Amino acid sequence: MIWFTKRRRKTTSLGESPHAVAPSAGFLENAASRIVEPPTQVLYTDPDFAAPPPLNYSLHTRKKSLAIFWFLIFLDCICMPLALYFGLWYGTNLSHNAVFSISTGAIGTVSVVEYFIRFRRLWKKGSTCRVIGARRWYLDWFHWNLSIAWIAVMIELIVGTVPREPPIRLLAMPVPSMVFAFGLELLVVDAMRLLGIPSPVRISSVPAGAPLRPGVYSFIEDVCGVDGSGGTEFRQRLNLRYMASKPFRRMLHRLTLFWGAGALAIAAGTTAMIFTLSRNAAYVVGWTVPFGWAAVWTLITTKWVQRSLKIEDKIWREERRKSLGGA
Repeated sequence: MIWFTKRRRKTTSLGESPHAVAPSAGFLENAASRIVEPPTQVLYTDPDFAAPPPLNYSLHTRKKSLAIFWFLIFLDCICMPLALYFGLWYGTNLSHNAVFSISTGAIGTVSVVEYFIRFRRLWKKGSTCRVIGARRWYLDWFHWNLSIAWIAVMIELIVGTVPREPPIRLLAMPVPSMVFAFGLELLVVDAMRLLGIPSPVRISSVPAGAPLRPGVYSFIEDVCGVDGSGGTEFRQRLNLRYMASKPFRRMLHRLTLFWGAGALAIAAGTTAMIFTLSRNAAYVVGWTVPFGWAAVWTLITTKWVQRSLKIEDKIWREERRKSLGGA
């Protein structure tokens, strides 16, 4: 057995082999010289890496909690806005402004609760899911994205409820706006990476000035590490897997393009429908189509990743056999 201790690094040299040489002593040595909070040591039983470094993370053990969470999101972000709109608009004598003031105040309850839960998990002393090498105030990249997204959504909804007759099409735009920003960020980060531009700021476990990674990398790291309870250990395992495996890096790059381009396309299409369909249809489209797209993309991604990991394992073992002089 061997202890691998993560240290902050500014640059990483990636080989052209499907799996790079195991991290050198420079990567593993002298944890005492740089204190990292929280501890990020991970125990591996296979120091020779006969297979890709394991992530030790599975969705199979989290199916029930995931199902409950997404069911609540479905009720909170799809059913509630539509039920409040049609129920209050056509079933009461409330003014149109009052209808949307009520619905705006009720939207996002589950998301807000989840926001503060993950804030507490990252902020508390001795957090086991904090970003590698970062102070507690940094939180993580996904949390900052979530914060900015919520501020933008609240601005849209508040502005939309100010007029006596609320602009319903504007009030149908919060979700498409978030999806557009998400897709744009993924593609911009990946474009900067391909151009060799270093990270201008810390992006979760990638410090400022370090080589960028595919746009989906930080979202996988943060969501699985905090919301999925993988912890700081998952962050380090993901980092090692990324550095060691070229097929894994290639998969993340392709997933970034898949989600980034898809997000921009669905955001543009949804926006076009919102401003061309009838008022009621536009409101329904704005609060349903992006979630439907995300569900389809998630199913495709699940199958894609499962297949890609099998291919990665096969390539890794073949290359290892060749490097050991096998036929």
